[in-house]
Amino acid sequence: MNGQKGWTRAWRDPEPKKEYDVIIVGAGLHGLATAYYLAKNHGVTNIAVVEKGWLGGGNGGRNTTIVRSNYMMPGNREFYEHSLKLWENLSHDLNYNVMFSQRAHVSLLHSPAARDAAARRYNTMRLTGTDGELWDLPTLKRNIPHLNFDADARFPITGAMVQPRAGTARHDAVAWGYARGADQYGVDILQNREVIAVHRDSGKITGVETTRGLIKAKKVGFAVAGNTSRLWRMTDLGQLPIESHKLQAFVSEPLKPLLDHVVVFGVGGAHFYISQSDKGGMVFGGDLDWYKSYAQRGNLPIVQDVAECATSVLPCLGRVRLLRHWSGVMDMSMDGSAFICKTPINNLYLNAGWNYGGFKASPASGWFFADLIANDRPDPVIQNFTLDRFSRGINIDERGAGPDPKLHG
Repeated sequence: MNGQKGWTRAWRDPEPKKEYDVIIVGAGLHGLATAYYLAKNHGVTNIAVVEKGWLGGGNGGRNTTIVRSNYMMPGNREFYEHSLKLWENLSHDLNYNVMFSQRAHVSLLHSPAARDAAARRYNTMRLTGTDGELWDLPTLKRNIPHLNFDADARFPITGAMVQPRAGTARHDAVAWGYARGADQYGVDILQNREVIAVHRDSGKITGVETTRGLIKAKKVGFAVAGNTSRLWRMTDLGQLPIESHKLQAFVSEPLKPLLDHVVVFGVGGAHFYISQSDKGGMVFGGDLDWYKSYAQRGNLPIVQDVAECATSVLPCLGRVRLLRHWSGVMDMSMDGSAFICKTPINNLYLNAGWNYGGFKASPASGWFFADLIANDRPDPVIQNFTLDRFSRGINIDERGAGPDPKLHG
């Protein structure tokens, strides 16, 4: 116990200043990463990150922790590959172990058509500097022998497309690492201060009203995931092209080491992804609840759906106990891709619409959002991540990276 004395807080709990150069609303992974890279890359340190609850208490702590860059379309491809490269060095950069485990992302194949669609995606990835492999059935059996390889299965497994550099990270450690890193640059992280109004004057945002008082700012960035629509209504800018849905995640009781990959299964309307955590729990999830909701709790129909997928692909899980499940609130865009852009208000910036890709995108999201706020122009990589892309006929229609183009896990 004597060796544990004298520890200081990982980040401060400061009183707010009267005015900041930048306020980031949302102390999730994207907001904290933005503050960190604004300070580190651009020398902007007079920043407040304003959070309605506790740091990392929203989607940042409610996801299945998968990291990958197996995207194909221009913009997405470069963005997610940049994010994966940041992930690969993130523990060193933050001097904080985010427990990034490059255990490979394995998308199971069930038909010749699925193989052809996946081959197109992965060949594009390989030609543009991203790793990818095709595993035939013998290779897949050697690597993950306890999958359901029964030839009479409803969806027989024929092989897999694999990204070896992909994997998982510890979501709360990522939040803590970015928070500590930003704090060390002098960023103020202001928790338990819900934004209840946005103040405007002469076409600009002048500050945000919180439950604990007004905080003025020269620039404001929104990074609040599923609460984006709520915050946007305070600006009187009309309706955003997003909807809020809940996405459930699950974890089982701890097991001995069973699965050292991320496995994705999706065919015939099913959608399922699973990995094993450092504690031994099987972490898995499926598809959205397709009704709109701001709830952060689960429901039994999705439990049944996901459990059926789990036992279909990994029958050995049939008698494993479910420990808990929960939901995150997802802001779903019309084409399944995000917005990192300026808004009709000159000094207001938007980071939203992450659909299923928010966790894996966190480092690059913060990197490019910080660059946008600091320089008032988008980097070429995110030039089409704009609110007006639909009116310009641009759809970045790539909700995920499975063998089935409809998949998005």
